[in-house]
Amino acid sequence: MHEFSLAAEVLKIAGKEAGKNNARAVNEITIEIGNMSGVEISTFRSALEMLSEGSILDKTRLNLIMIKGKGFCRRCSLEFEMEHRTDTCPACSTFPEEIRNGHEFRIVSLLIEEE
Repeated sequence: MHEFSLAAEVLKIAGKEAGKNNARAVNEITIEIGNMSGVEISTFRSALEMLSEGSILDKTRLNLIMIKGKGFCRRCSLEFEMEHRTDTCPACSTFPEEIRNGHEFRIVSLLIEEE
């Protein structure tokens, strides 16, 4: 399960940023996650809660922004939303030449409480 390593990395990054700003607490973390990133959301939430217990991140509110996948079909010059990697172009039923969105996993913002 890579969700635990992702949660550990989020905690590491947030803790480092909190330390740079002499934060008393991290109140909120906003993360973008693509629907085709392979991240199991409930497992990631659980891992983050478990790993942050007793730390500066203990009471942090987690905002997850889900990013829909987008494929591009060169045959039709059409960009379309994708729910799954196996989705095909709605116009011609071919597989997309390019997947433009849906693999994201990034911290967008931290809201800290300064001392």
